[in-house]
Amino acid sequence: MLGTMQDWPLLVWKLIDHAATNHGDREVISLTCEGGVHRSNWRTVHGRARQVAEALRRMGIVPGDRVATLAWNTYRHVEGWYGISGMGGVAHTINPRLFDDQIVYIANHAEDRILFFDLTFVKLVERLAPRLTSIEHFVLMTDRSHMPADSTLDLLCYEELIAAEDPAMAWTPVPETAAAGLCYTSGTTGNPKGVQYSHRSNVLHAMAACMTDTFGLGAASVVCPIAPMYHANAWSIPYTAAAAGAKLVMGGPHFDAPTLQKLIVDEDVDVALAVPTIWLGMLQHLEKAGGGLGKLKRTAIGGSAVPRSMIEAFDTLHGVHVMQLWGMTEMSPLGTVGTASPEVLAMPYEQQIDYRVKQGRGLFGVEMKVVDEDGAEIPRNGTDFGRLMVRGPWIVGSYFKGDGGQVLDADGWFDTGDVATLDALGYMHIVDRSKDVIKSGGEWISSIDLENAAVGAPGVAEAAVIGIAHPKWDERPLLLVRQKEGATVSKEAVLAYLDGKIAKWWMPDDVLIVEDLPHTATGKLLKTELRERYKDYRLPTA
Repeated sequence: MLGTMQDWPLLVWKLIDHAATNHGDREVISLTCEGGVHRSNWRTVHGRARQVAEALRRMGIVPGDRVATLAWNTYRHVEGWYGISGMGGVAHTINPRLFDDQIVYIANHAEDRILFFDLTFVKLVERLAPRLTSIEHFVLMTDRSHMPADSTLDLLCYEELIAAEDPAMAWTPVPETAAAGLCYTSGTTGNPKGVQYSHRSNVLHAMAACMTDTFGLGAASVVCPIAPMYHANAWSIPYTAAAAGAKLVMGGPHFDAPTLQKLIVDEDVDVALAVPTIWLGMLQHLEKAGGGLGKLKRTAIGGSAVPRSMIEAFDTLHGVHVMQLWGMTEMSPLGTVGTASPEVLAMPYEQQIDYRVKQGRGLFGVEMKVVDEDGAEIPRNGTDFGRLMVRGPWIVGSYFKGDGGQVLDADGWFDTGDVATLDALGYMHIVDRSKDVIKSGGEWISSIDLENAAVGAPGVAEAAVIGIAHPKWDERPLLLVRQKEGATVSKEAVLAYLDGKIAKWWMPDDVLIVEDLPHTATGKLLKTELRERYKDYRLPTA
């Protein structure tokens, strides 16, 4: 027997319909590529998104076609995003920080038919265009006055393209299981793989992200996604903000701390989201320049583990509560959020931090388990660790075009590639990536925990740990440290700081002070490059 409720499909464009109808005057703010601040609202963004949809129809785009964006977080990108999926297309966000060959591979593999891109990327697109075999039209997301006069491409002007279209045109009805978005993994090894989000998965994810123990957004919220839209949908914020009717504030091409501080203060942002490197730069800027973060109450940090020292600095110096996140492109991306359980809230502050450095508790819609090498589930005791497995309605079932083959086990679980623990309160803690964990004398050393301990040492800006071959112990940790500007850090000082904060057998066998540390296009430490760089390094203990 079926229920008798209406069959109301979960479609992405219903989110922005809701925002326009019920929160139409709520602002959408952008720092632009042309310069200055652009002020819009959900009603206007909604109408212009419909104009984008109609323009795409006139250009011959049909449901299922991929339309790429190479753009920052701006009002035009949000309009394009909703417009593409609203006419049945698939919005393919491309990370401009990838290498040229990766961008070319991704666009050609996706068979993108149109590319929308920002002024920042004119030279990049001109350089890559001869290799983009499926792109039929290049749309520069600006107005006529900013169109380049000397481009080698036959460019279409975004503002002119949509100006002739009717903002009241209807969306295209598609099944809720139809593809709405496409995002490729960062591809640190091998070719990137595409994750194709459905309308249903995006809407369910946005609803879960609104919940109190996730981002807790409402119509009174002012949210700033510093995490870019090409990083797994800016962690769903352009969807979530529309669902909540929140004010949406975006930094466009700006990621520097002074600009972001001003934007957060000027626009009364109370929730902001970014990777740890952004917030590390912000803390260093505030330490030097002074000032505060206005009405900012919470910051969500994901992409890599958050050091204890960062959580404590935001708490004690700025009155900002850090919520640690964990997820993946394959998870749309949210898996866990570090909001406190009642049991943790009842603990003394220092014990609360012990839980807040974990990656958090699972959202409704995400099932998790940790298994050993034989696939047997490990008890949730917070100590024993193994491979982290997930499943749920916004978690990948297969990669685009079947790349990678079968990615789920017989029971529908996806192996995240992370090594983790789960505890009785539901907190998950990433011990390491399976390929980064250091195996020493039959025991595992967490490079993440060691890095987060080291980054608290005076003068340390960033730390990376890799395993180096050892004749007795198989592998031992090498700690690489980047100093803060103007600081002087020594090996002896770092080791002295770590003494008593980590297990004795975790103590690095050597510490090197380096000028830079390589990062992936998504801001994570690039361990593959570090391992290659130091593959012949001989530890003093070897």
